[in-house]
Amino acid sequence: MKFDLIVLGGGPAGIVAATTASGLGKSVALVDSDPELGGAGANTGTVPSKTLRETALALSGMRSRNLYGVDLSLRREATVADFLRHERSVKAGLNHSLACRMEASKVGVYRGIGVFVDAHTVRIDGSDTVLEGEKILIATGSSPVRPADVPFGLPEVYDSDTILELDRIPASMAVIGAGVIGAEYACTFAALGTQVHVIDGRDVLLGFLDAEVSAALKTAMERNGVIFHWKNRCNCCEGAAGGVALDLSEGGRLVVDAVLVAAGRKSNVERLDLVAAGVTAGERGQITVDDRYCTNVPHIFAVGDVIGFPALASTSMDQARRAVRHAFAPELYPERASKLLPTGVYTIPEASMIGETEEALQRDKVDYVAGRGHYRSSARGRIIGDVDGFLKLLFRRSDMKLLGVHAIGEQATELVHIGLMAMLLEASVEIFDEACFNIPTLGQLYKVAALDAAGAR
Repeated sequence: MKFDLIVLGGGPAGIVAATTASGLGKSVALVDSDPELGGAGANTGTVPSKTLRETALALSGMRSRNLYGVDLSLRREATVADFLRHERSVKAGLNHSLACRMEASKVGVYRGIGVFVDAHTVRIDGSDTVLEGEKILIATGSSPVRPADVPFGLPEVYDSDTILELDRIPASMAVIGAGVIGAEYACTFAALGTQVHVIDGRDVLLGFLDAEVSAALKTAMERNGVIFHWKNRCNCCEGAAGGVALDLSEGGRLVVDAVLVAAGRKSNVERLDLVAAGVTAGERGQITVDDRYCTNVPHIFAVGDVIGFPALASTSMDQARRAVRHAFAPELYPERASKLLPTGVYTIPEASMIGETEEALQRDKVDYVAGRGHYRSSARGRIIGDVDGFLKLLFRRSDMKLLGVHAIGEQATELVHIGLMAMLLEASVEIFDEACFNIPTLGQLYKVAALDAAGAR
């Protein structure tokens, strides 16, 4: 069977690639090995973990404690079934929606692992089905790295995929790795009353964030009960009476009910036989691409987790849309990928950013001015009970052009999008001075932060 495009992978990037090509009038085959479409984004990562976070906030009564100083939760004895019910409902609904979307777009969906026969041909592993594609897009996503010295055979040891299979809410947990996934799950379980220990060889939390936001997030997590063990590695992890024992490189021994290993992710390319197609892959299977997402083989594209950072559902979907446009209609869509890609971290509290950090501007010797709007100065911030959050805007001093937006607090991942729109328009501080925001809203903090920056100029 011949197609204009073969998409390998049915996650967020693969689905967007397939529907974009279909919208351009191309015939499309999508190959995915999972029984349900959506990849990690829908089934094990983005959506499930964020749903669990919201469930934890609701069941723990954390928001009511912040608002009223008392615990109004009626679910103090919540079971793991309570904890996961909403997550499973959300996932099932999304899976159904994605299947309907593929049907409406007339995309042929093939179940199994697509293995390259040559640069234009893919065979569905374990079957006689062979697909030929004018162009091929690789969007097979990634999987958790499982260090060889960690005993994943123990039922109490999880990675970011299997953590959704837990059968109880543990009283104590060790999280190995303080990256985005580790930090998000640490916050979720701490909200449910689990004693959480985070172990990491670094000495800073999420170093890609603006340092002020990183420090504020660390303080908030510690206030919520998370214990950090910085500049530490897990030298030994083994079963012990009462759970799992971990020996730390800097001394000390932890015995916990459960261990979550969040040691990074690797690209899912091992079974694709990239060599047969002539595509090269580097460390942890990452595929190198150019600014149009072409691999070293011109008609084969790669997007999403398989090409590495930032490996977010949002950025992967944007990459897929642009790659397909470049593949089939470059004359209509000549633009390069935007470098303005927002980052959202669903910790408690949320943190989000777009553009430059203060540290990057200082390193590049850019003369800038910062303005801040604190949630506590906002009626909306006080209404929702968040008095620690803040919005920080960074402007180039010479023309007051907006260069960076940083937010931490309730709804920070939504709040950052106002700044994204302003930066896409290459706006300066005046746009916020002229804008009239609803009150009470967190959006109004943009005016507060802009005026603060203008006053400090």
